[in-house]
Amino acid sequence: MSEPIPVDDRGLLLGDGLFETLLADRGRLVWFEAHAARLARGCAALGLPAPEAETLRSAAEAAIAEADLSLARAAVRLTWTAGSGGRGLDRPDPPQPRLLASAASAPMADAPLALAVAPTRRNDASPISRLKSLSYLDNVLARREARALGADEALMLNTRGEVACAAVANLFWIAEGRLFTPALDCGVLDGIARGRVLAAAAALGVPTIETRAGLADPIAAEALFVSNSLMSVRPVRRLDDRNFQPHPLIAQLAERLAAEMAG
Repeated sequence: MSEPIPVDDRGLLLGDGLFETLLADRGRLVWFEAHAARLARGCAALGLPAPEAETLRSAAEAAIAEADLSLARAAVRLTWTAGSGGRGLDRPDPPQPRLLASAASAPMADAPLALAVAPTRRNDASPISRLKSLSYLDNVLARREARALGADEALMLNTRGEVACAAVANLFWIAEGRLFTPALDCGVLDGIARGRVLAAAAALGVPTIETRAGLADPIAAEALFVSNSLMSVRPVRRLDDRNFQPHPLIAQLAERLAAEMAG
């Protein structure tokens, strides 16, 4: 929505707040309840009042209509800031959070990605690494580093040198008939699509393992892919100098998630 943001908003000044990005398919909000629930959990972690789910839904629908995207595939961004406050770190008591919503066209992109390991690390010791916080500078830096290396997307390690995630997606790899993904305590966001991928793999009878692994494991894997709520499942064609071929399990998982997202 197009209301101006006050210059004293804590989301703008301090990154004090959370956001969700979800897919709208011809006006239908995909996995909306899961996104609203994750935002509420994030609010509890930050000590913020949580918005009502229907307030979020109404804001999302208004943003879609305002952008004239009711018949299109759209990315909806819901931002929940800690609201206005004075100078310094302390919030007003009680805080008065502010909701912002916007929508943009999001054509389907499914071409395989090239990943590069970014020098910027995920801080697995910080609770912020497990939240959709407004402080996304590590991700911004990692993406810039990956692009400078000629890749589409970054692969981020954590401070222990373990594989964590892509800059805007969760990471998976396939090895010996099993599906692996970094455990949440690796500094990984509990992605909505991540959970759907794990459930889809289990439904196919594929063992799933949430693990703490070094870079050698995905490099040695049969195949890699990434997931988020907009791209669903997207194959990886290259990680640094290692090339990967298409894999039937990735296609099966993509088909299952596409059917679920289509409602």
